[in-house]
Amino acid sequence: MKYIVLLGDGMADRPLQELGGLTPLQKAHTPNMDSLAATGILGKVRTVPEGMHPGSDVANLSILGYNPLEYYSGRAPLEAASIGWSLLTGISPSGATW
Repeated sequence: MKYIVLLGDGMADRPLQELGGLTPLQKAHTPNMDSLAATGILGKVRTVPEGMHPGSDVANLSILGYNPLEYYSGRAPLEAASIGWSLLTGISPSGATW
């Protein structure tokens, strides 16, 4: 069996007056996502442990099978790894997202 895991990371938003009180996702034309939702199996899962900040970095660690309570040390190490930087023991990367 093959699976597709569709992560709607960043899709949550607030209703906007200029969109008639809809969110951007509600306003968007989404025939492919609509088809997947109509023909697939849907479910919910808690990807962020109680007490942790509900960010995509924490949730994606969990989706990939890593326990965020054990492995999460901040977003910067994940971003460094994503661009191929290897971190040395004792080095603490830091970063900022604007």
